[in-house]
Amino acid sequence: MKAIAVIPARLASTRLPRKMLRDLAGQPLLAHVYKAVRSSPLLTNAIIATDSEEIMSLCRDRGWNTRMTSSAHRSGTDRVHEISNSIQADVYLNVQGDEPLTHPEHISALLELMNDPDVQVGTLKTSATDSDIRNPNAVKVVTDLDGRALYFSRATIPHDRDGTGPRYFKHLGFYAYRKPALDRFVALPESSLERSERLEQLRFLENGIPIHVADTPHDSVGVDTEEDLRRVEQIILSR
Repeated sequence: MKAIAVIPARLASTRLPRKMLRDLAGQPLLAHVYKAVRSSPLLTNAIIATDSEEIMSLCRDRGWNTRMTSSAHRSGTDRVHEISNSIQADVYLNVQGDEPLTHPEHISALLELMNDPDVQVGTLKTSATDSDIRNPNAVKVVTDLDGRALYFSRATIPHDRDGTGPRYFKHLGFYAYRKPALDRFVALPESSLERSERLEQLRFLENGIPIHVADTPHDSVGVDTEEDLRRVEQIILSR
């Protein structure tokens, strides 16, 4: 199975400006992501996909594999799709550029899902911590008995009406796609649930495209705020 990882890296973030180039334990945030992805022996290639000349310059200076992509893209999935139009692979991984705690096991768990040729879209979940359960920045996911996603939400799902203490799962922002699923995604309009939750994966579910979810013990912290940056830095330094 030929698998490539695409790391969408946009500089114009709103909540944490220029976050891809922010210093994190002595390196740009993006450097941690690229190094982690390249450490996986299961990938044929890893490509940073950006629309920023500044990020392109950093990548050239450091010898990182990068491609300039359209500034009109609204999501990382759109950027992965553009790469898929020029580079052939069996599976395309989307490892978001703000995931500096990416672990090689995240990649292996995704690719294990994609060993089933019927799986078109895969992603990951992990047990939610107490602080994640009611945090709208930590996306929750519920799945059916076969591991297919029923819903993703920033709300606390499932609702514990009778205090039975259900197990909560946090969604991790790592994806694997086959080419037809990417083609379908970009051809579909933004869905109503996607717009409401600001979660692009809901476009797949609203249009009847199953998302298969693998469990991983390795948590991750997506960097969206200054607080996230400091939290991740402490984790990295403690290692």
